[in-house]
Amino acid sequence: MLKPRATESTVQPDPSEPIEPSALGKGEEHLSQAYWSLVWWKFKKNKLAIVGAVIIFLFYTVCGLFPEFFSPYPLNFQSDYLEARPQPLVFKNREGNFSLRPAVYGLEQELDLIARKRTWVVNEERIYPISLFVKGQPYKLLGLIPSNIHLFGIDTEKYPTGTVFLFGTDRVGRDLLSRILFGGRLSLLLGLLGQALTLVLGLVLGAISGFYGGATDIIVQRLTEFVGAFPDIPLFMALAAAIPIGWSPIVVYFMLTLILVFIRWGGLARQVRGLILSLREREYVLAAQSSGATDRRIMFRHLIPGTMSHVIVIATLMIPGMILSETALSWLGLGLRPPLTSWGVLLQEVSSVRVIRFAPWQLITVPFIIIAVLGFNMLGDGLRDALDPYGGR
Repeated sequence: MLKPRATESTVQPDPSEPIEPSALGKGEEHLSQAYWSLVWWKFKKNKLAIVGAVIIFLFYTVCGLFPEFFSPYPLNFQSDYLEARPQPLVFKNREGNFSLRPAVYGLEQELDLIARKRTWVVNEERIYPISLFVKGQPYKLLGLIPSNIHLFGIDTEKYPTGTVFLFGTDRVGRDLLSRILFGGRLSLLLGLLGQALTLVLGLVLGAISGFYGGATDIIVQRLTEFVGAFPDIPLFMALAAAIPIGWSPIVVYFMLTLILVFIRWGGLARQVRGLILSLREREYVLAAQSSGATDRRIMFRHLIPGTMSHVIVIATLMIPGMILSETALSWLGLGLRPPLTSWGVLLQEVSSVRVIRFAPWQLITVPFIIIAVLGFNMLGDGLRDALDPYGGR
């Protein structure tokens, strides 16, 4: 019987032979089939996730690591401009002509007869150009490196009376932009540190509960239900009010972090328990048990790594909750207290009707909180889709 002649349409390539780059079509790209390569490929396709990642990176770089450099003034630097309104950016030189170099108008004191208080108004006759990498108040970068270079500001050697208050000042003359950047350090790090501790506690207890079952499972689950039975805000208030007033601010900061961890760990533990229950009957786990592996090795080498993709998404989406909880507690006066500065402390300082009426620019902290929360949510949603690269979405 005659065999059909091999044609271009019937000859199949040997799957065991590697594909040469020249054999790929024009514009095609070789994509690794490794899990994390597929995750990164799918994550890059999600534009909102990329935007969220950039937002979070900028927040933690500017506020978390280098607020001393990016802020024009130190945290507690007090000027003579009490509750001064924001100085708008203008693109003019001192002669009044257009200039690509930004500048700000000067401020002039004025007596408000209606409010019966002294106020600061913009004086368009005085223009102060903004300089980059300008010398200002001394500080220690990361608490170690002494420096006096700020990203932007007014060259006080040329303009001794010049100021740059882009967001205005508070009731004692402190620059709001600088305080927001410094306040973001505590709020963002509290959310990150609190979620890290929550991750460890919830992951370990959830894995133990799901792996051993029986009495251990009952005890852990009843404990999570006991904690979850209390409303969050009253429980926050009760635990935060129990912190002695005489404790140092740093101790109060860590105690508040532990309180948030105590409230939040139960939900993560229950989800990890459900994942462990489905994973402990898999063939690779049974093979490890039959080969004599210890329970500790099975949990930390086989079971917990299998839950990490799900846990990473949960942790990313829970960090905004930590930040908002700290903000709410500090705004109620039960969280962080001066001299510590966080976004919640800044909101607590403007909680009076008088400030909202006569100095509404001090509420500028709210957009920063909203943008940070949206950034975490966009990043978490993108990770949720990317960590399931074989899904249809």
